[in-house]
Amino acid sequence: MKIFQCSNCKNPVYFENTSCEKCGNQLGYLPEAEEMISFSETAQTPGKTAKNLKYCSNYQLDACNWLVAEDSPTTYCEACATNHMIPDLSFPENKLDWQKIEAAKRRLFYNLHRLNLPVKFAIDGNTLNLTFDFLASDPNDPNAVKTGHANGLITLNIQEADAVHREYVKEQLSERYRTLLGHFRHEVGHFYWDALIKPKPKVLGEFRKLFGDDTLDYGEALQKHYQDGPPANWRESHISSYATMHPWEDWAETWSHYLHIMDMLETAYHFGLEIDPELKKNNNLDISCDFDPYEGVSMRKIIKHYLPLTYVVNSLSRSMGKADLYPFVISEPVIQKLEFIHNVVQL
Repeated sequence: MKIFQCSNCKNPVYFENTSCEKCGNQLGYLPEAEEMISFSETAQTPGKTAKNLKYCSNYQLDACNWLVAEDSPTTYCEACATNHMIPDLSFPENKLDWQKIEAAKRRLFYNLHRLNLPVKFAIDGNTLNLTFDFLASDPNDPNAVKTGHANGLITLNIQEADAVHREYVKEQLSERYRTLLGHFRHEVGHFYWDALIKPKPKVLGEFRKLFGDDTLDYGEALQKHYQDGPPANWRESHISSYATMHPWEDWAETWSHYLHIMDMLETAYHFGLEIDPELKKNNNLDISCDFDPYEGVSMRKIIKHYLPLTYVVNSLSRSMGKADLYPFVISEPVIQKLEFIHNVVQL
């Protein structure tokens, strides 16, 4: 992600900010400009922009900081407008979980913007729209709400916003990584498979050469995965053990890592990050992140710069006594899958 600045005083601010700590002005994110817009708290008049703006309605619930045109027919920003159902906000814990979920979803939408990916498709006379259900489990049936995707609708159990619950599930499933943003990036991969792969016979054929036969029974594959576990050599061809379960999951897992990679490398680019380590007879880690990965760069070049970056961030994380930030191995077959995704996105 890029570095944002208050449009009034140029103070660096975070993507989630609703005010500038330096000049005190309120801030909102304008997605079409990819900028944080500053405006007066009293007049509600944006500065340095040609049109009047207003906050998304979910700003009143501390759940959004995006802006829409004052004369817009909708009161919701494009990210919040994709919500189909949200949890009962009369329960304080639901509201807190939902706020965290919306924050992660907006980062997903930033990814999608940079890739010029729409969230609505017309396919064979039908529409495929990206929508979300954020649901709370019934205390009497905690397994009733399953996170997943079906026909454009992504369902997320809001318990995933609870760090303790998420860590528990992570340990139970022996996962290396589990975050809200990771969930969004994975599940939206299923949506884009339906939109970008399934309707296109030629692309689908290329997909099957890399990921396998998507017509395999999903239910049987799921049962086998949890019963027998992944193949012993899964790291040689997959980004995660879960990716071995079915070609759909291999795609979604690899897709999520594609978004991880693009976002991390863009951040490194905007910070002007250069890596020049003190090493003897080894310059494999010597790189300069001097390009925007979203601007027509090959996947091979992106990976060449990304791998040293992961070594740096993992080392920094270990310096703080934390687990690796990116605990994954990107093998050659995975790079080929990432290349395929990179090319499909640009079609």
